[in-house]
Amino acid sequence: MSDSVDRLVEIIAQLREHCAWTAALSHESLVQYLLEESYELTEAIETHAPDAELGGELGDILLQVVLHAAIGAERRSFDLDSIAAGLGAKMIRRNTHIFYADGTLKEHFPDSVAEIIESWDRAKRAEKPQNESAAAGMPNNLPALLYAQTFLARTERHAAITGAGETPGTVHGPSGAETIGGGPQSCGQGPRDERELGEQLLALCRIAHDRGLDAERALRLVVARRVARASE
Repeated sequence: MSDSVDRLVEIIAQLREHCAWTAALSHESLVQYLLEESYELTEAIETHAPDAELGGELGDILLQVVLHAAIGAERRSFDLDSIAAGLGAKMIRRNTHIFYADGTLKEHFPDSVAEIIESWDRAKRAEKPQNESAAAGMPNNLPALLYAQTFLARTERHAAITGAGETPGTVHGPSGAETIGGGPQSCGQGPRDERELGEQLLALCRIAHDRGLDAERALRLVVARRVARASE
C-alpha cells in the first residue's frame, strides 16, 4: 500500500482506540453512513460536480471501507490488505479475457463487449453451481426500480447462459402472462391496485432495460428537476 493509505489505516486505528464515538461503530451501525455517502457520491456524479468535490465524496466512501476493515482487523478476520488481495485475485480470476491464471497479461484482447461479457459469465459460472438461480446473491434492499431492472438483466443473462426459464420479456399481469413490447397493455386505464401498479412499473423497467436506459436514474433526475423548479 502507498504511504498515504498506510497513514489512513493508522489514523483510523488510533481513532478506534482513543475516540469513544469511533470505537462504538460496528458493521451494522455503519450501514446508514455507507448509504448516505453512496447517495452523495451519486449526486456529485449526476450533477457533474467539480473533480475536487467528486474526489472528496470518493474519500468518504473509502472511509467506510477502511472503517469496516479496521473492525475486521480487530476481530482478526480480515483487514484492508487482505480485502485488496482478495479483490485483485477475483479480478484476475473473472477477467480471463485479459489475464492468464498467474495474473500476467495475455497477448491479445477481445474488442467486442459481447465477448467480454460472455467471458466474464463463463468465469463466474466456473465458481458457482450450474443450477444457481438468476437472482442468487442479488440484494433485496435495493431501491425498487433498480431492484427490478437488476433482476431483469440477471434473468436475461441467466436465460441466455442456461437456455432455460421464462423469456425475460414476459411480465405477469392481472390477466396472466403478457409479453411487453411498447408498454403495459393496461397502462392507459391506470392501475386498479398496488399489484397492477407494480406489474406496470416492472414492464416499464423491462422497456428501459431493453433500450439501455437506467430507470432509477431517469426517475430521480426528473423528480430533481421538478423539485428545482418548485423551489424557484
